[in-house]
Amino acid sequence: MKMRKILFIAALLVASLACAAARGGASAQKQTGARAASPDSSAGTAASSPKVTVIKEAELKSLLAAGDSRQRPLLVNFWATWCEPCRAEFPDLVKIRGQYTADQLDFVVVSLDDASDISKAVPQFLAEVHATALPAYLLHADDEDAAIKIVDPAWDGELPATFLYDRAGRVVFKHKGAIKPDELRAAIEQAIGAKPQDAAAQH
Repeated sequence: MKMRKILFIAALLVASLACAAARGGASAQKQTGARAASPDSSAGTAASSPKVTVIKEAELKSLLAAGDSRQRPLLVNFWATWCEPCRAEFPDLVKIRGQYTADQLDFVVVSLDDASDISKAVPQFLAEVHATALPAYLLHADDEDAAIKIVDPAWDGELPATFLYDRAGRVVFKHKGAIKPDELRAAIEQAIGAKPQDAAAQH
């Protein structure tokens, strides 16, 4: 009887140790799995796409209009992913943006791609050319011709097109086709150097 009781207790101890080992192995496996998954999840967040905002005629007009809030000249580039000259000039635009501080120049890019490209083609290209810091819009106008004329009555919508506005909202530089970096920089320098009252007087 004593022997049977001893054997029963021993069996309980063995079973208890086996359960503990199994729990420990499962816990270690979960921790290992969590460690293995973490690089993938962090990599996903690091590769986030730039934000592209839809803009319609009224918002475009407001963006370009001068007002009390216009503290800096505004550079606007119109482009599209299907436009080869646009793609070719983007590295120059990114470089020029990097040469001026945020309190010297405002710079936005406006895509004329199809609205269906707002979540894939447009942000993918901006990420490829390291233009993620540029405020980016996609023009989705009810009347594209009217939207184009808001920018410049003499513009027919050819791409790329670049417009520089002074603090008074006056177009002081415009270029259709790929920009010439030195030419654009000279216009920016002149717009930055102009005093606000001078820009308003010339408007």
